[in-house]
Amino acid sequence: MSERPLLQQYYGTGRRKSSVARVFLRPGAGRISVNTKPIEEYFPNEAQRFIVRQPLELTQTGDRFDILVNVQGGGIMGQAGAVRHGIARALLRVPQEELRGPLKKAGMLTRDSREVERKKYGQPGARKRYQFSKR
Repeated sequence: MSERPLLQQYYGTGRRKSSVARVFLRPGAGRISVNTKPIEEYFPNEAQRFIVRQPLELTQTGDRFDILVNVQGGGIMGQAGAVRHGIARALLRVPQEELRGPLKKAGMLTRDSREVERKKYGQPGARKRYQFSKR
């Protein structure tokens, strides 16, 4: 029976709005796959790819890790924010690296707690009111 070498990987969970991303960092050449697709295919917009790569460029670790992401829920921008949060949290688990300072300063470790406000009854939306008529 052959023994498989232990795969060294670091895990982080990212959340944004109603999106949840499970991020796995593995030593590699810098490939990013989201839900088994390459990042260019899953996030077609350059702004979304920029959001995802922010923690890697900030810590200059973009070419050291292959990143596997499972993301679900919400819209495409919320998912991009969740992936960014997950990558930042996974980078904290890398040993012998002092990455917390720059990530904390850039605000990437803080979960953005803003959620959609619920619609209230008797109104067309969460805050909008029907037009008032005096007569």
